[in-house]
Amino acid sequence: MRHKPPVYEATPGRAGPPRYNGGVATMSFEQARACVIEKVRQAASPPPVEEVLLHQAAGRILAAAVHADRDYPPLSRSIRDGFAVRSADLPGEFEVVGEVRAGERLDREVGPGEAVEIMTGAPVPPGADQVVMIEHTRREGARMATDRPPKPGEFINPQGAEVREGEEVIGPGRRIDYATISLLATVGTVRVPVYMKPRVAIIATGDEIVPAGARPLAHQIRNSNAYSLAAQVVQAGGLPLILPVARDDHASTRALVDRGLKRDLLLLSGGVSAGKYDIVEEVLAEFGAEFYFDRTLIQPGRPTVFGRAQGTFFFGLPGNPVSTMVTFRVFAQAAVELLAGRTDPELPFLLSRLTRPFRHQPGLTRFLPAHLSPDGSELTPIDWQGSSDVAAVARANAFLVAEADRESWEAGDFMPALMK
Repeated sequence: MRHKPPVYEATPGRAGPPRYNGGVATMSFEQARACVIEKVRQAASPPPVEEVLLHQAAGRILAAAVHADRDYPPLSRSIRDGFAVRSADLPGEFEVVGEVRAGERLDREVGPGEAVEIMTGAPVPPGADQVVMIEHTRREGARMATDRPPKPGEFINPQGAEVREGEEVIGPGRRIDYATISLLATVGTVRVPVYMKPRVAIIATGDEIVPAGARPLAHQIRNSNAYSLAAQVVQAGGLPLILPVARDDHASTRALVDRGLKRDLLLLSGGVSAGKYDIVEEVLAEFGAEFYFDRTLIQPGRPTVFGRAQGTFFFGLPGNPVSTMVTFRVFAQAAVELLAGRTDPELPFLLSRLTRPFRHQPGLTRFLPAHLSPDGSELTPIDWQGSSDVAAVARANAFLVAEADRESWEAGDFMPALMK
C-alpha cells in the first residue's frame, strides 16, 4: 500500500444540545486510519495495570519494561558438539583431557596441546577459545586430530553476547506472544505487569433486528453484527459488552448511547447513512460529540463515523455486516489496541500474485473477500453479492485490497492482501 500524509479537519466541539447536520469530513483510507491513530494516541492515558501469572500473559500488552537479571549467556558456551581447544594450537593433534556437557562446568584450564570434548550448550572451559566441530576431527582413544585452521571464537557464544545484566530486554506496549513468554521465563519474570483490557460497548441499531436465536420474519434480520464485533474486540485485546438493540427512535438510541459512553470505547453499527431514520450522529451530537470524519473513501464502509463524546471515543459503523467487519478491521481495531496499551497498532499487507484478472472503478480503496493460498503466494478473489454477503466473507481468509488510484490488475500481478 502507498501511504499518503494525513490531511483532515475536525469539527469543533459544540455547546448545548445541537442538531447534527452531517458533512464533517470525507477521508481516504490512509487519512482516516491516520486520524484514528493520532486522535486516540494523543488523548488516551495509559490504562490501569494489573499483574498476571506468566501462563496467563499471552496476548496481553506488557505494561512495564523487563530487564535481564544476569548476563545471557551467563558463561561462554559452545554452540556445536565438538572439542574445545586453544586456537593457537590449530591445526594439530591433541590429548583429550576431559568432557563437559550442558548443565555441567569444567573448571580445569585447557593447556597447550589439550582438548576437552564439549556438547552443545555446555560452558567453554578456561583456556579454550575455539570449538572444533566433531565432524572435522579424527579420534583414536585419548587422542584427537584436526586440520581446521585457527579461528578464535568459532562456535562459541560469548558471555553476555545476547544481553547484559540489567539491560532492557523488552519494553512496554508490546503484545506478548510465545517468544515474549519464553523471554520472560528466561529472565525469571513469572508475574507479568500488563495493561487492563479496555471495555468496549457494542450497540446494533435498527427496527429490523431480532435476537440471533429468534426466527425472523421475511423483513427482519438476526443480530449478527453485535457478535462479530464482539469477536473482533476480543481479538484486538478488548472486553466487549453487547448492549440491547437500539430501535429507530430517538429515545431508545439516546438511552443506549448514554450507557455506551460510560465505557472506554463505543461501537455502533447501523444508523449512520443518510436515511430518514439514521439518527445515530444526531444523538451523538446531543452528547457534545466532536466528529473527526463521517465518510471514508472505501468499499465496503463509506459511511463510517469516528469521533469523541464525553471523553469516550466512538465509531459509527455501517449496518451491513461485511461493512461492519471491514471498518472495524481497518479503523476501530487500531483504537482498541491503543486503548489496550499497544504503542504501534499494525495493519500488515501481504503482496500476493492474483490468480485471475481484477478490475474496479478507481476512487475508492476496496477490501473484498478473497482466498490466500497456504503459502501466501497466490490471491484469488471470491465472488460476492455485496456488503450483506456474510457467507462470502466466511469462505474467505483474507481481503484483497484494490488501491484507489489503480483500475485493473492482470493474472500474475501483485496485489495487496489483508488477513481477516
